[in-house]
Amino acid sequence: MLYFPPEVEKLGTKEQLLSLFENNKGIYFSGEDIAGKLCVSRAAVWKAVKALQSDGYVIDAVQNKGYCLSENTDILSVQGIKKYLSPLCSDAEIEVFPVINSTNTRAREKAEAGAGDFFTVISSEQTAGRGRRGRSFYSPGKTGVYLSIVLRPSHCTGEEAVRFTTMAAVAVCEAIEAVSGEKAEIKWVNDVFVRGKKVCGILTEASFGLEDGFLDYAVLGIGINASVPDGGFPPELRDIAGAVFENALSDGKNRLAAEVMNSFMSYYRGVCEKDYIEQYINRSFVTGKKVWVISPTSKKEAQVFGIDRQCRLLVEYPDGKTEALSSGEISIRLS
Repeated sequence: MLYFPPEVEKLGTKEQLLSLFENNKGIYFSGEDIAGKLCVSRAAVWKAVKALQSDGYVIDAVQNKGYCLSENTDILSVQGIKKYLSPLCSDAEIEVFPVINSTNTRAREKAEAGAGDFFTVISSEQTAGRGRRGRSFYSPGKTGVYLSIVLRPSHCTGEEAVRFTTMAAVAVCEAIEAVSGEKAEIKWVNDVFVRGKKVCGILTEASFGLEDGFLDYAVLGIGINASVPDGGFPPELRDIAGAVFENALSDGKNRLAAEVMNSFMSYYRGVCEKDYIEQYINRSFVTGKKVWVISPTSKKEAQVFGIDRQCRLLVEYPDGKTEALSSGEISIRLS
């Protein structure tokens, strides 16, 4: 019996077919059965198959058996992500692009046009990805999960909005561990590490109302290296950057994107029983270590002795002076 998700009826033939295939990987369906369910001709089914193959999907066509999507397919799609979403995220509006200039840019444009809470833009490649402080963010094709989420919490101040970055760091760690089984840790304030290398960076941008000073909307940008790009990372990144998956994983990117959304939403909506701040503190791997505190005008050595409930880094300098560092003031580099 064919399984078609309820939303399938609202999609075009190509999208309906992809939804069917994504929810039944490795299973063959005859063109006649598909055509009957979708109320289209056999020729329309064939054209939709060809269109999906042009998009990179490996679809086998065997006489007397029909069509089958390979179980090894790992392409980001709305249909592929939605099958892994929890009920909490089931109503999220999602856009997926094979390539885009910047998911944060697109999300901001949609937010300005009125996109609602948790509208999400996802891509496997960015041509103009942005990192913190205006830096470019390396976003090669087919190996990454780059997503930006529009957030519209009510009566949220700038100070309160800072929590979205730390909340997202915990969510990414939980998603990585759920999908890959690898241990994920946090390098204050917004980097996630696996096997000693950075696999994720997070950038939160916000717009505030001029009259009341409350958050109009925030765009939470998350960039994850799912796998190592062909040829490896550029020389300047090879000692720093890593990837979540050492080997390709069937549907790895769709699962990773969905789990990030699931975990973040549970904290964002306040339905998770776990304390994300405690999770953030426990996952920090810089506590107890010497670091370099980098500011635009100086570079000072310090010892990290903890992280407080505001997720500020607590450091002590060689002269005995202590300081609580917030996310907007500095970056750190392990010595």
